[in-house]
Amino acid sequence: MQKMGRRVPRSLRQARDLSTARRIVSAAEEIFAEQGLAGARMDEIARAARVNKALLYYYFRSKEELHRFVLEALFSQLRAGVAQQYPATPSPRKRLSAVVDNFFEFVRQHPNYPRLVQRALLNRGPNLDWIVSEYYRPLHSQLVRTIEEGISAGEFRRVDARNTALTVISIMVFYFAAAPVLSRILGHDALRPPEVAKRRRAVQDFLEHGLFRPEIGMR
Repeated sequence: MQKMGRRVPRSLRQARDLSTARRIVSAAEEIFAEQGLAGARMDEIARAARVNKALLYYYFRSKEELHRFVLEALFSQLRAGVAQQYPATPSPRKRLSAVVDNFFEFVRQHPNYPRLVQRALLNRGPNLDWIVSEYYRPLHSQLVRTIEEGISAGEFRRVDARNTALTVISIMVFYFAAAPVLSRILGHDALRPPEVAKRRRAVQDFLEHGLFRPEIGMR
């Protein structure tokens, strides 16, 4: 006769698996942000996640796979936030402002994001092509369409939509990619929340006075 109570319910196993995976990803995000892909070690991630190394490799076969997963998780959340603005906001002007606000709000909620992307962009890591093709290129296309719509609707000045979209991406992303240089210019950490908030306002100010038609009114 089979003894009762020894088998762990599937739902409980799944919950434990999910909890373990989340600890691993959270620990990996911190360590990759601090040390980059090259400097991070799997045994250090395992210790930080409170799992043994064998279990870590059960979930992720390599450091590169784990690093890619961390980036994919962050970018999927960022993409989802941007996508929500489009059907909900018919005005190109408000839509573009909302995309900028969403980006900076995401950075506020995910403080490791700037350093993770900074390392990937500046060090030309193996995920650079993926980041560009899966996020920045689609974002650029989306912004181009929005700017073209804004010009047609009379909300935006007549500008080169492709280059203006590049400018919008650059003034958002470059700040974080060049944070070590900018920190030295400012004399303090450029990624401090007050500085990021100032950058957010500066980008919106650029849109207000450099792209939006003044007769449309203030946001």
